Amino acid sequence: MNFCDLNLPPSSTSKIWDQAKCLVESNDFILGKEVIEFEDAFANYCECKFSKGVATGCDALLWTMEALGIGKGDEVITVANTFIGTVLPIIRAGATPVLVDCDPITQQIDPQAINASITSKTAAIVAVHLYGRLAPMNQLIEISEKHGLLLLEDAAQAHGARYKGKRAGSMGTAAGFSFYPAKNLGAWGDGGAVTTNDRTLAEKISRMINYGQVKKYHHAELGWNSRLDTLQAVVLSEKLKLLDQWNEKRRTAASWYYELLQDKQVITYHDSNENEAVHHLFVVTLKNREQMIEKLSNAGIPTGIHYPVPIHKHECFADYSFTQGISFPVAEKQASELLSLPMHPKLDQETVVQICSYLN
Repeated sequence: MNFCDLNLPPSSTSKIWDQAKCLVESNDFILGKEVIEFEDAFANYCECKFSKGVATGCDALLWTMEALGIGKGDEVITVANTFIGTVLPIIRAGATPVLVDCDPITQQIDPQAINASITSKTAAIVAVHLYGRLAPMNQLIEISEKHGLLLLEDAAQAHGARYKGKRAGSMGTAAGFSFYPAKNLGAWGDGGAVTTNDRTLAEKISRMINYGQVKKYHHAELGWNSRLDTLQAVVLSEKLKLLDQWNEKRRTAASWYYELLQDKQVITYHDSNENEAVHHLFVVTLKNREQMIEKLSNAGIPTGIHYPVPIHKHECFADYSFTQGISFPVAEKQASELLSLPMHPKLDQETVVQICSYLN
């Protein structure tokens, strides 16, 4: 095999291939025992009671909403500066997204904007832990409890992050994780998981993602096929053992950026004392973004933009009422100035010094 996962040591890769060979020999590709083992390990890691593997991060949010009864006539509040995968599940569930602006200091959802957007139709808030930093969960919990709302975490970029000592995925009614290969905990393909402390919810999701079955050919409810492959569970179980180590290396790389980026025109977003980030991305804002992208590219340094289009500006939502006549100045300004710098566990100090010298 020529395939190589750059983050995995050879010994871990060998273990995965050995287990994959066993799966092929046993034809145990779907809902094998390895899926249950990973679900248990991931729930334990997230410091919550239950975890259910699903096909994608989008499905994690969708089937959580379906299981909670969120649908037609309901409004779900979330932030405008997120990936479209946060909003599509709301629409697929039949509910209406209600977008709010982000906080200019943290880039996370603005609690004051949430308060101003709650109506009699509001059913839930989806808090996005953007870039591996956590949303202000204490304030969001207070708001949700005051108004009797469900609080969901979009933790697709926050595997292992903590807020006031609590893990991402353990604080809301439920959380959706993505295991897209580029995530801090990434599979060898698509995958996702729901975490929750609610046994009834976990059991319902477990049925719904497997055709609504209670046993073979007996379907208690309208479900779908959204299962985590056994092979992906094998990969994720092995990677989970290394996740804290990888996250710590990301924090070290982030500390180099914070120390070296001195130009006042390059705005960095430091973590508060209550937020232990995992730096899925390291994002700065600067006004001359296009020139800097070209400059870094010419030096062989890759960059990205997360995300260049706020949710309400996407063409696919042009005819939807929730995007009409609204403006989110902070999200729109950031979309034109954000730049994602290299960030991964193997990033070395010499490279960070080189990047920062260009930026400064």
